[in-house]
Amino acid sequence: MQDPAGSDPIGGSHFPSPMPVRNQQLAAMDPRSQALSTLVRSGESEFGEKEVDLLEYWRVIAKRKWTVLAVFAIVLLTGVMVTMLTTPIYRATATVQIERQANGVVKVPGIDSGDIVYDPEFYETQFQLLRSRSMAEKVAADLDPNEPVFAVMSSPSPLGKLRQAVLGMRGPEAGAVDLAGRRGQLVGLVQSGLSIEPVKGSRLARIHFDSPDGALSAKIANAVAEGFIESNMERRIDNSSYAKEFLEDRLEQVKLKLQDSEKALADFAQQEQIVNIGDRQSLLSGDLTALNGALTAAKQERIDAEARLRQSQGASVFSHPLMLQNEGVQALRSTRGKLEAEYQEKLLTYKPAYPQMLQIKSQIEQIDKQLAAEVKIIKQGMVATYEAAKDKQEMLQQQVDALANDVLALQGRSTNFTLLEREVETNKQLYDALLQRYKEIGITSNVDSNNVSMVDIALNPGAPFKPDFSGNFILSAFVGLVLGVLLAFLFEFLDDTLKRPDEIEKHLGIGVLGVIPKIQGLTPEEASLDARSAFSEAYRSVRTSLQFSTEAGVPKCLLVTSPSASEGKSTTALTLARNFAQLGRRVLLIDADLRNPSLHRVLGSDNSVGLSNYLAGSIRPAAAIKPTKTLRLTYIPSGPLPPNPAELLAGPKMVSLLSLACEKFDQVIIDGPPIMGLADSPILSNLSSGTLLVIEAGTTRIATAKAALKRLFGARAHVVGALITKFDARVAGYGYGYGGDYGGYHYYSYGGAESKQALTKS
Repeated sequence: MQDPAGSDPIGGSHFPSPMPVRNQQLAAMDPRSQALSTLVRSGESEFGEKEVDLLEYWRVIAKRKWTVLAVFAIVLLTGVMVTMLTTPIYRATATVQIERQANGVVKVPGIDSGDIVYDPEFYETQFQLLRSRSMAEKVAADLDPNEPVFAVMSSPSPLGKLRQAVLGMRGPEAGAVDLAGRRGQLVGLVQSGLSIEPVKGSRLARIHFDSPDGALSAKIANAVAEGFIESNMERRIDNSSYAKEFLEDRLEQVKLKLQDSEKALADFAQQEQIVNIGDRQSLLSGDLTALNGALTAAKQERIDAEARLRQSQGASVFSHPLMLQNEGVQALRSTRGKLEAEYQEKLLTYKPAYPQMLQIKSQIEQIDKQLAAEVKIIKQGMVATYEAAKDKQEMLQQQVDALANDVLALQGRSTNFTLLEREVETNKQLYDALLQRYKEIGITSNVDSNNVSMVDIALNPGAPFKPDFSGNFILSAFVGLVLGVLLAFLFEFLDDTLKRPDEIEKHLGIGVLGVIPKIQGLTPEEASLDARSAFSEAYRSVRTSLQFSTEAGVPKCLLVTSPSASEGKSTTALTLARNFAQLGRRVLLIDADLRNPSLHRVLGSDNSVGLSNYLAGSIRPAAAIKPTKTLRLTYIPSGPLPPNPAELLAGPKMVSLLSLACEKFDQVIIDGPPIMGLADSPILSNLSSGTLLVIEAGTTRIATAKAALKRLFGARAHVVGALITKFDARVAGYGYGYGGDYGGYHYYSYGGAESKQALTKS
């Protein structure tokens, strides 16, 4: 029965006030009170730059190895099948030599020296001529369009056949195509099978032709080479004849134009009486340049004289440079200074009317008159210098203006003369060039040498050119491997679950206190009973990590919760409770999941009376506590499922129960409900002195874990760290190692070998 004070007696004692517990919780949440901070920094360097971890890439590939191998096998088999089903193609090659040839009609073809640099445009033109339709038509004219090999070459590809089958399209029948149509198809086949390969660093070109028949490939390759040589010779002859006729007409026109321009130049020179105008213009230009230099110097001289004159007009005339340089003025000023000093010295003894004082005064006045006369003479000299400089400048300016007018007049008279002279020179150069070309063509017009010659004729190839089985095999293997790796990284990018401890530290910023491996063939209860298994050893490692999570060791009241359901929190709470009991501690395990409890099924206990009954006020705490098979471990089941779990957990009775439990027991462990979607765990985390977040590897999404952690921090919970459960090293990309090595997490096994229990469970 509940007492009036709201506390239930147990063992003759009462619940203490919950306020000290709340203060302890607030102190525990202060980062300064933590002995070992479980907060970790993200995987960035000191300067904020992300570090490149090659081992991380290898882990992704190892984790997705079956994806990589499957894509690799599919692409490789596809490449091999396509290679084996492809029709063999034979390539025949003819080699020709193409010498440099002039392009213009006025240049001499065939006489250029062989040491001219490589001209890409010229050779590309020759290659395009080899690929031209006219060349294909010339070769196709000598072929029989009814040969069976052409039917094979014109048949659609496997992809084309598939397209025709899907769309219901049919190609034209052989009999339905007339002779002209077959000739057109044959020209297209010649063009499609022909390829030109220039030999790097030489003037050679290889003419390749590919077809299913080796003899036909050699025949067409030789026909293309011979046809190109013949057509090139025909073009050369036609070009030479045309160039000769063109130059004859052009020479006659240029000759008449040259005569007219020379006559016009002579008439203009006679009319204007121009003789040696170039020398005359050069002389006037030189004189004008010299006078401009003298005028500039005269202007500078006049400016300097004017500046000195203006400076002498001021009050401080004696500071003028000329005054300072005049020895007479400086001597008078020195004498006057001495007399002035003597006058002032004796003025202390005698009156100004004293004869000796009057005599000194008279001497000073005489020196002042002399100084004024000297200053006047110097000023008159500066005025005379300024006037002379000014007159010199004006005279030079007049001469420059007159000479400039002469130069302009001469330029005006010589403009037409220069134009006529330039026209004569241009016509003369053009006439000489055309005459030279005409003579060269007359010499070389009968030369029948060709700049294209056959080097090697095409032979019937003994082996098919393609498909290249080894090359396709290597290419398919490479492409399959690359696609497999890319697909593996794509799947890894799309997989936003937490799979490894380092990902928890990176994304959540909290430390990982332990890693629990997956088990296979046994239940968690059976695996925990084997003290030598890696499963049990992992939980003992978590127990050790909890002892260093705060200054006081393991939080007195520890809440075990998870972001979602079925992540192993109940197993973790029970196993940790047993491990602490094995250390000799009195442990109380509370099943606070009032929505879907599971501890009573694992412990084989009755769940008809428990925590919900106490929180509802129907029983006392002692009636809810039940013993277990583990020594020093007691247990409070959840009890019947209430309709309002959050309201019951937020009431004062839960605070009183935890306060009393912390006094009576060495360790209190609460198995809480999931965090997401419920208010229960945030309430319990606020009441507990520490919260352990359980995360299932490969199942818990990053966003879910972050949201859960945010809710815990919003409830002012003290999160001591995270525990990753159901960890499969192979799925995480680590692989198994010797002695229970799970990606760097070692569980020392008894007898020098890992327990024979399998450590993976779906």
